[in-house]
Amino acid sequence: MSLLDSLKRVTTVVADTGDIEAMRQFRPQDATTNPSLLLKAAQQPAYRPLVEAALADADRLGLAGARRTEAFMDRLAVNFGREILKIVPGRVSTEVDARLSFDTVATIAKARELIALYEQAGIARERILIKVGSTWEGIRAAADLEREGIHCNLTLLFSFAQAVACAEAGVTLISPFVGRIYDYYHKERGAEIPTDQDPGVESVTRIYHYYKKYGYQTQVMGASFRRVEQITGLAGCDLLTISPDLLDALQKTDGEIVPRLTVDAARASTEAKITLDEKSYRFLHNQDAMAVEKLSDGIRRFYEDGRKLAQWAMSRVADTAARK
Repeated sequence: MSLLDSLKRVTTVVADTGDIEAMRQFRPQDATTNPSLLLKAAQQPAYRPLVEAALADADRLGLAGARRTEAFMDRLAVNFGREILKIVPGRVSTEVDARLSFDTVATIAKARELIALYEQAGIARERILIKVGSTWEGIRAAADLEREGIHCNLTLLFSFAQAVACAEAGVTLISPFVGRIYDYYHKERGAEIPTDQDPGVESVTRIYHYYKKYGYQTQVMGASFRRVEQITGLAGCDLLTISPDLLDALQKTDGEIVPRLTVDAARASTEAKITLDEKSYRFLHNQDAMAVEKLSDGIRRFYEDGRKLAQWAMSRVADTAARK
């Protein structure tokens, strides 16, 4: 048995890629995408029909300039999501533009637009997770969306405060970034960190224990892995989203994985329950220097990735107009 097959017995495996062929190879339950993954995939010849269909749909709206480009990007994301859902039996995460990270109203509006596009294509909203940054404004948007039956994946999650606020908001899923937490402390300490002391793994373990101990329904999906040991260290987590290179490494390695995270261990944990309003959330999050830095950096990176996709989209729109 491969480590990947063994992992699938105790954790839902999610593909962190826009490459549809990789999903066919590794057969994950769910998939998640972001602008950089979509940009890479959209430029491959195999996916040209998805690009052309998005261009045609956006063109029919009769929009111009930035509005036309935005319409194209939304439809491109949905077209890839639709193709992914032909392969994975579960859900796909589709991301809201990072420039909306501090705008609750605009985040809600964009999420509704994306869900409407999926539903027009015959995809039930139960199979979609709207991916939103874990700012206070993003968490508030997700709380409202969940009440409408629009399920959310709260990304760029680094602090315990973010995790508690997400659970209290009733979001469907959170994505704590294991690898980026590790990167911060590795740089700070200037040395490799032993596997059994990995701060990213410790962070997700604490969140998982807290959620299960106090009966929160929000699922935990570890993300942003750097090495196989981080993945196996979180075996038993609700979900883990894994890049194709690490999925390949797991598939090529024989072995059996023992769950590291269990409900019984969570119930025995000593974490006290807390409740957060906006002021207490912001103070507790601010006390975690790593989380403050990595959240800001993550939003900037996602914004830059989105702009790269937008620039590419604008060139595609311009090419289409020139051919007419």
